[in-house]
Amino acid sequence: MIITALRNWDPEPGELVEWQPTDAALRAAATAAADPDPGTFLQDNHLRGVHARARSGQPHTAYLAVTTEVDGGLDATAMSRALTRFARRHSGLLTWFDTDGATVTRHSVAPARIDFEAMTIGHTPGGAEFRDHALVRIARDAVATSWPGFVLGAIARPGSFTLYYATDHALSDGASQALVLTELLDFYGNETTACPLSPFTATPAGGFPDYAREENARAHQFSPASPEVAEWVEIFRDHDNAMPRFALDLGLTPGATAPMHGIEFDVLDRAGSAAFAEVCRAAGGRYVAGVLAAVAITDLELAGRTDYYGMTVLSTRGVGEFLLTQGWLCNFAPVTFSLAGCASFTEVVGRANAAYDRAIRLSTVPLSAVLTALLSAGADPAAVTASPNMLSYLDFRRFPGAGTAPYERGMLFTGEGETANASMWFNRDAEHLYLGCQSPATPFAQHQLARYHAHLRSVFDAVATDGDRGLEADDREVAVARHHG
Repeated sequence: MIITALRNWDPEPGELVEWQPTDAALRAAATAAADPDPGTFLQDNHLRGVHARARSGQPHTAYLAVTTEVDGGLDATAMSRALTRFARRHSGLLTWFDTDGATVTRHSVAPARIDFEAMTIGHTPGGAEFRDHALVRIARDAVATSWPGFVLGAIARPGSFTLYYATDHALSDGASQALVLTELLDFYGNETTACPLSPFTATPAGGFPDYAREENARAHQFSPASPEVAEWVEIFRDHDNAMPRFALDLGLTPGATAPMHGIEFDVLDRAGSAAFAEVCRAAGGRYVAGVLAAVAITDLELAGRTDYYGMTVLSTRGVGEFLLTQGWLCNFAPVTFSLAGCASFTEVVGRANAAYDRAIRLSTVPLSAVLTALLSAGADPAAVTASPNMLSYLDFRRFPGAGTAPYERGMLFTGEGETANASMWFNRDAEHLYLGCQSPATPFAQHQLARYHAHLRSVFDAVATDGDRGLEADDREVAVARHHG
């Protein structure tokens, strides 16, 4: 499984098959009663954004998609049954939303009333022509303001088929996408060959509406006086009451965005990644701490930043019984630490590890409670709601399907809109550590990012090859001087 750009999806020709709800299921969804329980903060905020884009005539790009190649001929009827079982298992996928841009209302469809059926569309040459077709379908149908907010399709050919699934981000996250095809193909295998379900698919999965109720209940347990909330406010205040930004100037005026260009490259191969992991472990840090340390060193040496300040994405699936839930089960948390007095990578790793531990603790605070506290402390609403520059780390070796052919062949991609950031998504699998960056597609931004990424790779290479990497002397002296100043 890799995260990559849509342009890299290049399936072979074949017979295009798409799954749709039955007419009876669509009628049941259209008349589904409103659910009085709230959604999560991220979900509701996202849906307001979807509503605003639709009203302004902009295309829907806030979706996630995953695809893979499957050995064996396609049994479309069996896949219909598998999709029905999959959707019935996840109550978050049995919902749709309406909003006027302010209030968001969820409607819940009864599981027993939904079914899917396969429709043969005809031959597709694959490649770019198919991608264009799939993109139109995803942008039109993978929208959570109607049901279903997800789509499934396949390109069937003798002996194999391409399978793809896409959904509105309101109903999913990166971990969900890494889980979905493994689970769907598990149901499919059970339908076609009667093979037993894996322990993961056989285990009941918590419903996202239940998670939303728990998150809202937890939000009311925090106040501005809560220690974790007070730390959030302090960190924000210590960094000019602003969200993290990319270390280098990307040439955009405040508030401006540009079309997004995806950058991706290998950071370390299998051997280099293993060596890097061992250096981090010996220095008292986990792998992600080493990633943060390498980024912090690059920020110091290229931009003179003696304090690392970033925002990371952390899974909240450990809350309750939601490990296998389909939904948006994430939170954001700040990561900040000083490089003052550090002479090498291995000295930075320990600080980065402690900062990541702190971020895990701060991520237990629902964002609604954090934003309320920041605004109450006098932060500028525009600064609080600005999109931060993100850093994410995901280890694809840890998911149920790891090691199976469909999983290892899998590709995960997102819609491509506009951005002002250069967020970095570090992903590790059995073969390598690689980086995906969503960046502004302007010549100046791309020049800056080429310079930044080359330096970042040199830090990783030095650590993996030599077991450590010293900070450049001038930057160490600047860091010490500022620390003591």
